[in-house]
Order: sequence, then structure tokens, then C-alpha cells
Amino acid sequence: MTGAKRKRSAVWRKIQAVRSEDIKVWCMRRLPILKWAPVYNWKENLLPDTVSGMMLAIQQVTQGLAFAVLSSVHPVFGLYGSFFPVIIYAIFGMGRHVVTGTFALTSLISANAVERLVPSASANFTTNNNSGILSLSEFEMQRIGVAAAVSFLGGIIQVAMFMLQLGSATFLLTEPVISAMTTGAATHVVTSQVKYLLGMKMPYISGPLGFFHIYAYIFENIGSVQLETLLLSLLSIVVLVLVKELNEKFQRNIKVVLPVDLLLIIATSVACYYADMEYVYGLEVVGHIPDGIPSPKAPPMNVLPEVVTEAFGVALVGYVASLALAQGSAKKFKYTVDDNQEFLAHGLSNVIPSFFFCIPSAAAMGRTALLYSTGAKTQVACLISCVLILVVIYAIGPMLYWLPMCVLASIIVVGLKGMLMQFRDLKKYWNVDKIDWSIWISTYLFTICFAANVGLLYGVVCTIVIVIFRFPRTKTLNLKNVKEEEYKYKTEDNCESLNQVKIVSVNNPLVFLNARKFHADLIKIIQKDSTNSQAYEDANKCEQNTLLCSFSNGSCRGESLQSCHSERHVLILDCSGLNLFDYTGVSVLLQIYMDCKNRHIDVLLAHCKDSLIKAMQYSGNLESENPVFFESISSAIDAIHIHRNYSKFSDQSEV
Repeated sequence: MTGAKRKRSAVWRKIQAVRSEDIKVWCMRRLPILKWAPVYNWKENLLPDTVSGMMLAIQQVTQGLAFAVLSSVHPVFGLYGSFFPVIIYAIFGMGRHVVTGTFALTSLISANAVERLVPSASANFTTNNNSGILSLSEFEMQRIGVAAAVSFLGGIIQVAMFMLQLGSATFLLTEPVISAMTTGAATHVVTSQVKYLLGMKMPYISGPLGFFHIYAYIFENIGSVQLETLLLSLLSIVVLVLVKELNEKFQRNIKVVLPVDLLLIIATSVACYYADMEYVYGLEVVGHIPDGIPSPKAPPMNVLPEVVTEAFGVALVGYVASLALAQGSAKKFKYTVDDNQEFLAHGLSNVIPSFFFCIPSAAAMGRTALLYSTGAKTQVACLISCVLILVVIYAIGPMLYWLPMCVLASIIVVGLKGMLMQFRDLKKYWNVDKIDWSIWISTYLFTICFAANVGLLYGVVCTIVIVIFRFPRTKTLNLKNVKEEEYKYKTEDNCESLNQVKIVSVNNPLVFLNARKFHADLIKIIQKDSTNSQAYEDANKCEQNTLLCSFSNGSCRGESLQSCHSERHVLILDCSGLNLFDYTGVSVLLQIYMDCKNRHIDVLLAHCKDSLIKAMQYSGNLESENPVFFESISSAIDAIHIHRNYSKFSDQSEV
């Protein structure tokens, strides 16, 4: 009894020790909107955010309708999925240019559960047996119930991962694995839309090797293709691709891009209505879309045990794709993203909307690219798009009855262009590291043969196994103890303007498992003696994960060793011990080079192997009037003395 009282008193003392300042800090960390909303610049940001919000609403509506069909539920639920998750993420998310909502990959995964538990009973979306909710049939409500259950359980898994602090484990998700998985999943999505593009009636096919069974069925029944549907699909794809390419080409000259998706929907709907294509040519149309938002209702909990597999797929695949976009946004606009906070944001963006009949959500590459191109500044653009989507839900939605399904399928296929173009990554992987190239190919094959979550799991496991066998286990993360040896390199003249030269010796392999730790230790070395330097104060203000989170093929343009004030620093990387590297290792070296140069820190590399020089030059397009690579440390220091007249302390550090 005494022990229980002591525990209660200890807990009470901890509660009393909590200060209001601690609560404020916690709220600011968990509710990022409290950090950026009070300092929002209305004069400078409202106009670009409004324009971006209007363009985003158009894309959200079209993709919402399309991805709802992809998820095997009524299109109206895609409109809800473009509204509720966006609001939740704007409150809890940290990506300023990340837009959640309906997503092709998560929709495809949830469709597996929907078709398995509530198989198709009719080709039409509505029947005479209405449930009273949204004037939709009981069949449609059962289907959205399964999709909402997948969203709910997937969000619970993401929130659980947040509570377990698993955000730091994302270093296992390398760029080749993510690229291959998303490309394979995009291939699956395109395959699932072929029946709409061709106007064929075919059963739902899934499971292992289902990708090949679909095409086998199509070729066996090629005579059932509707010529009118095929021509309209081809016309829609050509128009979409052509206009989008023109928008990208002339985006610098035009402030507002042409909303071709919306114009195509309006034009084809009007044409279908006046030509009565549904009955004359047999075109499949969207059908009745109810207006308004229904009252919240809990997803059917009895189906949760049966959708565990799909829920894990939604949680992992959706988070991986969304985190990559958040990290890319943070890198581009110089701010930080907490991987663990993103778990919470996306988890709540799935859990809460599931009570409003929403399908699983995640961030999409196309929507993020749209915010980039239209100059959006903050999440206000997303909130403005929500207001416009609400107008569509209550007023415009019912007018989409005559929208042909083949047009929606065309919008889906063209919208996946960015993911499908990742096939071009194969060339850079081959030139940098052929092992990563092999991982990309095998992960892609596993994804199309099975599913996105299976491909993702295979890619992670395969990468870990290969890296373990490529170098001894004891050296995988051998970067904890950093020894610094100081020596002086003095010149005969100008001793009063001595400048520091940091020399860091890299003696371990640099691969995805230890790249972040290497970068963190390197930043600590750079910052250790930087308290009196303005250049390093600028570096101190930038948190480490700004440099670490995104390993992408950024272009690092070397600058000449310009003469500047005496406080300018130089970093020499001694790569004599760097015998093994992969694409992620090369990317982090390029990221170090680029960020140091942006902060007026010159970076030189000594004792580099020919393969490393070739990989860095190919991946980063390094260009400099003065050489970046040197045969030895002494030759690098001589170059510094010639061009910069350096004559101060140099510290050699061994990593």
C-alpha cells in the first residue's frame, strides 16, 4: 500500500512540475498550425495562396471522383475524401506544400478489400433498394463502409507508429525502393483502368499475378471493346497530355495554368448529355451524385479483422509516398519536417475522415507539383480549396451525372505520368551503383506481380540484406567516436588573416544505413569551433534534418574559390577510406557539398576513388572553375593557399 501511495505521489509531483510553458511548447510541436498561422503574411501570401487554392480545388474534384471509382465506391465519396483529410493535415501536418486527399495507390489497395467483402452485384451505382443515406443503395453504403474501415484501421496503425516513435525508422526506406514501389503501384493503377478505357465488361481480378491475368482476359475478349469508348478515351488522353505539356512549357509566362481536367469534364458531360451517349452508344457514366454531407457515422467495426492486410498497406504505402513529398518540399523551401509528426498527421487524416464516409487518403505528387507551379506559400491554399470543394458538394456535384467513366479513367492515367516517368531513374542508378539498379528492378517486379505493400517489404528486406553482406556488420554504423587532431598550417605572409580549414577523414563505407549518422557527426565537427563565425552561425540555425531528410539527385554546382572575408571556412573530406558507397551515400555527399557552398563554406575532396568521382560528377553535375577533387590533402591545402591565402589552424577529424 505504501508503494502504491509513493507511485501516486511521484506521478502527482510530475504533474505539478509541468509548466504552462511546457504545455505551450508541446502544443506548438504537435499542432504546427499554431506556429505558422499567427505570423501569416496576408499581404504577400494571400493572393498566391488563393490562386493556388482555386487550381487545387479543380484537381481535387477531378481526382476525387476518379480515385473513388478506383476504390470501387461511389464517386461522391471521393469528394468527401478531398475535403476532410485536407483540413486535418493542415492542422497537424508540417509540409507547407503537401496536400492530402484521395490517392491512387491507397485507393487501389482499399479496392481489394471492397471487392473481396462486397463483390459487385450490378454495373450501376444505384439500385431501387435505397438505404436512406444520401439516397444511395444499401450495396453502395456497404462498400463505402469497408473502404472507411480500411481508412480507420490504417490511420490507427499510423497513430500507433507515431506513439512508438517509429518515424526515425524511415531511413530504411531508400530512394530506389520508394521509386520502384510507386512506379509498380502506378502500373497496377493504369492496368485497373484499362477496362474503362476500352469500355469492356470484365470481372474484378486481383491477387498474385493478377496483373497478368487482367491482360490475358483483355486479349481473350478483345472483340468486346467498344469503339466509341476507345476513341473518346484516346481523345481525352491526347488532350490532357498535350495541354499539360504546354502548361509546363509556358508556366513561367502564364500565371494561371489552363484547368484542362475541369474543361474536359464539362465538355464531355455536355456532349454525352446532348448526344444521349449512355443509351445510343452504351457509354458508362458516373450517374447520380447526391448533394450535401451526411451525418458522421462510425465505420463498421466488425469488418476490421478482415481488412488488416489492406490497412497495413494503406498505412505504410500512403505514409512513404507522403513523407517523400514532405521531405522534398522541406528541402526546396528550407524548412524542417518531423518524420514522427507526419505519422500523427496522416494517421488522424485517415481516422477522423473515416467517420464521414471517406476512402483512405495520402499526399499525391501531382497536387504537390501544382502548388509548386502556382506559387503557393502555405497551407492556406489547401484550406481555400476546401471551401471551393464544399461548394461543389452542395451545388455542382449533381450536374456530373453524364460524365463518362472513360474520361475519369483517362484523368487517372495521365495523372500518374510523374510516377510512370520514374523509369528514367534506372539510368542514374546504373551509373552510380548497379546494386541499387538491381534492387529497383526486383522491387518493381515484386510490386506488379503481387502488390505495393509486398513490393515495399521486399525492397526494404532486400536492401538491408545486401548492405549487410557488402561490408562487415561491425562497421555498419561505426561513426560514434570522432577523434580530432589539431595541427597548424601557416604561411610565411599574412599571418594575421588566418582562416580555419577543417579536414575530415572518412574511413568507413557510406551507405543508406549510416549516411544520416555520418552527416550528423560531420555537422557537429563543423559547428564545434564555429561560435565566433557568422558563416557558421547561419549553419547552426539550420537543423540537421534539413540536410538529412531528403536524399534526392539534387544538382550541386561548384563555385569558384572566391576571395572573401577572413572568416570564410573550408571543409576537406579525406575519402581515402571510402571504399564502398551506394546511391544514398553519394547523394549525402552531394547534399553536404551543396549546403556548405550555400553557406559560404568551400568543400574539397581528397583521395577519391575514380568510381566515386565518376558517380558524383554524374549525379550532381559538379562544375567549378577550380578543381573539387584532389590527389592528396596537401595538394588541396596548397590550392587553398594559392587561391585564398589561408594560414590558420586546420583540424583533422577521423570519422
